Amino acid sequence: MKRFPLFKTSLLSRLFGAFATKSFPPFLQAIINRLYVRIAHVDLTDFEPAISYQTLNKLFTRHLKTPRTIPQDITTIISPCDGFISAFGTIQESLALQIKGFSYSVKELLGDYISKQNKVRLEEGFYLNFYLSPKDYHRYHAPCDMRITKAVHIPGKLYPVNFTWLRKIDALFVENERVVLECFTKDNTLFYMIFVGALNVGKMAFTFDDTIQTNVKNSLQQCYTYDSISLEKGEELGHFCMGSTIVMLFEKNSFIASIKENISIQFGHIIGTK
Repeated sequence: MKRFPLFKTSLLSRLFGAFATKSFPPFLQAIINRLYVRIAHVDLTDFEPAISYQTLNKLFTRHLKTPRTIPQDITTIISPCDGFISAFGTIQESLALQIKGFSYSVKELLGDYISKQNKVRLEEGFYLNFYLSPKDYHRYHAPCDMRITKAVHIPGKLYPVNFTWLRKIDALFVENERVVLECFTKDNTLFYMIFVGALNVGKMAFTFDDTIQTNVKNSLQQCYTYDSISLEKGEELGHFCMGSTIVMLFEKNSFIASIKENISIQFGHIIGTK
């Protein structure tokens, strides 16, 4: 399959981002918002009505009007987002699946600034992929009480991450732009959250550090380190500016899944225990 060059996928995403952030006259913006809700089958039950949002981007990145119930049991891990469980399983020989039959290297996914020692800790651990479609709530949250020690921005392409493209491009997650968070639970169990960019995902934003800039003209990996960033389970981490993918990686014997593959899930639902 012919692939789009990096500059084309980035340019398309920037152009769409410019449109999505533009505030049109109220009557026209209402039409745009309602049309998007209808085409994408967006359920606004827990949100403000479509006409409330001054730009399409504000609709994409909408806040919940009705708070979700967060399980308080410290042993449970919750879904960080609304989405679809596209694949999960055991990391073997540093490989995980983006979808059945298509694997990627966990070491390459994590990039150059994650230590070899920590990459080794993931062998025989658990991976879990969440696909966020354009209809989903685009904000993401802490899956447990956690601290963040490092964030790595890895520039790349912005291929779509829907199932059609996941079956066309090997290791698509490794080719796309992404931000890797190195995280620890309160008992110092290591896990990673990888936020994968996609076509029309103009930005990935993070509440704890607004200096992390994605979809910019930069070909070098950037590493940010932190001493004392802690979040409680359910606390907001940031948002995508369109649908995309979150990959979670857990070290060996630290996560027991309680969900099924190929099901829809909501932020706040229990996905496993530690």
